[in-house]
Amino acid sequence: MARAIEQEEAVNADSFLDIVASIVSVMIIMVMMTGLKIKNTPPGAAPTAAFARVSDDLARESANETALRSDVAQVAKAIQDIEGQTQVRQRERDMLAVAATALDAQLRGARQTADKTVPVDSQMSTKLVDARNRLEALARQVEAIDKAPMPTVQIESQTTPIARTVDGRELHFQLRHGRIAFVPLNELVEKAVADVKRKAYKLSDRPELTDTVPAEQGFRLTYTIRLRQPTPDELRESGRRGPRIEDRVVLTPLSDDLGETMDEALQPTSQFHAMLGGRQARDATITLWTYPECFDDFRRVKKELYRLGFSVAA
Repeated sequence: MARAIEQEEAVNADSFLDIVASIVSVMIIMVMMTGLKIKNTPPGAAPTAAFARVSDDLARESANETALRSDVAQVAKAIQDIEGQTQVRQRERDMLAVAATALDAQLRGARQTADKTVPVDSQMSTKLVDARNRLEALARQVEAIDKAPMPTVQIESQTTPIARTVDGRELHFQLRHGRIAFVPLNELVEKAVADVKRKAYKLSDRPELTDTVPAEQGFRLTYTIRLRQPTPDELRESGRRGPRIEDRVVLTPLSDDLGETMDEALQPTSQFHAMLGGRQARDATITLWTYPECFDDFRRVKKELYRLGFSVAA
């Protein structure tokens, strides 16, 4: 009987080993197929559309995280300022309470002195009335401070752009003297490049060329091309002995009343909105040329552009 049981257990163990061997064989075949697939994949294969979308989402989430960190820092600073104001109010309340206590003690002492004085001196009576009035005024101030609501600060947060190179199309607008005007920078640069190509021969007999291209939509561009000899460091780095080219561009508005006022530009039917119409937010970056006197206008335009979904540089 014991021998039959041993044979049955042996048979069951063999079946278990067969199953394990089959599973291992399948895993080996899957590993070999995966290795062949990786081997046959070209090394320069472009990432899939899903991978590109995931990369874009990761970049946006990273930018949002940075913006949120900046917003949290601003909120923390505002809270710290409010706590400082609260401490100042508390110190004022304490000082008024001490002054009220001192005046109360002074008034009680004056009353006791007055009660002992017969008849009451008219000058003392006047002092008592004055002290009572001052005490009541201080009491009203303490009560007003206790009932005054804590100062509140409303913080309006907007996404803070991360410094990066602008890719794709870029539209430029000037904010100046309470007006916003489109800056045709790309058109003026194209004119300047064409003009330099036509007049490049002049650099053969002089080291510098300066000229102005025709104005475009109220803006004039003046360019300067200068040839100079390379420095010793540049010679060591590149080994080229040819002259180096330096360029400088100056853009000048021809009038102070270009474009539209801010109130006009923020209307849906304005020229500003017409320039933005039909342009997708992912397809263009808006660059605002801002001057010190128009920071308030810059915030208004920036808020409107964010509402429309545009990326904003300044």
